[in-house]
Amino acid sequence: MKKSLFRLLAKLNKALLPKYHYRDLTKLKKWEKAIIGYKYWVTTNSLD
Repeated sequence: MKKSLFRLLAKLNKALLPKYHYRDLTKLKKWEKAIIGYKYWVTTNSLD
């Protein structure tokens, strides 16, 4: 149940949230860093 929920969140994140893989991570604002942290947390939990 938990894994399927995180997989669903990962798919929603991919579709809805902006992508930051080409940007310089040191120049991001705090809220952009929070989005990256959230995406990382969802991704790691969906893979476990």
